[in-house]
Order: sequence, then C-alpha cells, then structure tokens
Amino acid sequence: MGFKDLFNKKNKNAPKSQKETLSNVNEQATLAEDIVKMSDWIVLAMNSSGYKLDYTVQSMKEIDRFFDEQKRSGGLLESGNRGPILFAIGSYIGETAKRLYGGEWITDDNDPEGEIKAVFKFKDGSEIYPMMKAIKRYKLGSEEGVYGYFYGVSQYIDHKS
Repeated sequence: MGFKDLFNKKNKNAPKSQKETLSNVNEQATLAEDIVKMSDWIVLAMNSSGYKLDYTVQSMKEIDRFFDEQKRSGGLLESGNRGPILFAIGSYIGETAKRLYGGEWITDDNDPEGEIKAVFKFKDGSEIYPMMKAIKRYKLGSEEGVYGYFYGVSQYIDHKS
C-alpha cells in the first residue's frame, strides 16, 4: 500500500477531511497522544511510498523531498487532505526531536488551534514549533527547508549539552 492509497476514498481508514480526521482523533485522545499516533502514521505512509523516515536528522531531507515532489499539481499536498498531512509531518519533526534529545510536547486540548500551536520543549527549555514549520515549508517552499532547520536545531542542542 502506497501513500496515496492511504487517502483513497475507497479505503475505509482514509481520512475524509482535515476537520473530520483531527476531530475524530481528538475525541478519543489528547492532542499529545494524537501527535504520537500521527507521527507513527506518517512514518508508515512515507516508508511505504519510497521516502525513508527513521527519526534521524538525515530523514528531514526526505521530508523536504516529499514537499518538493508532492506540492506539484496533482500531488498529495494539493489534495483536500493537506491539513492532516501537515499535522502528521509536524508531529514527526517534533517526535524526532523528542527521540534524539528528549523533552516534551506542550499542548492545549481546549484551544481550537491547538494542533497548529503545539510546542515541543527541549530539556534545556528551548522550544520549537514543528507544526508551524511544516506549514511554513508548504507555503514558502525550499527556502524554509526542514532539513536545514532541524540540522540547526540539532547543532544548537548538541552544543548546549
């Protein structure tokens, strides 16, 4: 099963819209739990479609490749499922930071924009906004590359350790 198959309308597990996907997930779990689930989901989806995500700094190059390839006309990022995909990518960025450097998600389940405003806080108190990064990468293109951003964050965190 490829990435596009996960969004095929015939697939009973496919998200039908951003609002439905996120509201259905949020009814069953906290936003912090949703983030972990969506990160795991995007890893499976990307890996089944030829993108290698493995929670490493280098895997952020694959996220950039995905944006470059799927923002084109007819690509997944131009479909009605853009919101859940961007949320999942942001979740992956933050979960990668969590696995590599430790820290925690700061979320607000009562904020209607909580999915966008989720913050990842490192042990030293530094913060990043992974969902906002995914949105900026989509809107502004390669100048907002995820790999360069995450590499810079990793160097900063490594230097402080």
